[in-house]
Amino acid sequence: MFPLSAVLFPHASMPLHVFEPRYRELMRDCLAGDGRFGIVLIERGSEVGGDDERSLLGTRGVITRAAELPDGRWVLEIEGEARIAVDEWLPDDPYPVALVRDASPAAVREDADAAPLVIAAGQRVRRARALLAEQGGAPALAPELALDGGGDVELASWQLCAMAPLSAYDAQRLLAADGAPERLRHLAELMEQLELDLHRMLRAE
Repeated sequence: MFPLSAVLFPHASMPLHVFEPRYRELMRDCLAGDGRFGIVLIERGSEVGGDDERSLLGTRGVITRAAELPDGRWVLEIEGEARIAVDEWLPDDPYPVALVRDASPAAVREDADAAPLVIAAGQRVRRARALLAEQGGAPALAPELALDGGGDVELASWQLCAMAPLSAYDAQRLLAADGAPERLRHLAELMEQLELDLHRMLRAE
């Protein structure tokens, strides 16, 4: 397990720079196996040194690229696969270990309103990114950028979450959402609030 101050969404990628000795060992062990490990949000505390409070819901990730630097640090690319729930934390020896289970939602018939929810959330994400770009923040999304879910609302919802400018705690709330429709509605609400906040900041300047 790798507790972080960031959230990895399923079907999203994350760069990871590993410098702490125990996590260097974790990476070596993962690469000697199937390259998979769990990522959970640190709710309180620090990434370095342990003594943190960790979320019980996270994501199973797989290493897709890895390079070990001459000084022993690692630079990696991680892809999220699925949600996991922690049943029990075991002793951190030599690195965090936990008993986990799959937390993917049960297969259900998609909400009839889900496709419009994807469009609405996508528009909100695009507007928020454009406003941030005006203020020198995250770059705007390319006009031709399209979701590649092929009508898969679950996949599209995760892709939009990964594109959205989110705090770690809002990202964790989206990770915990009960299905794609709920996730998309909440994402649209978060982006609407962010858009209002950004407009207020622009007017105040």
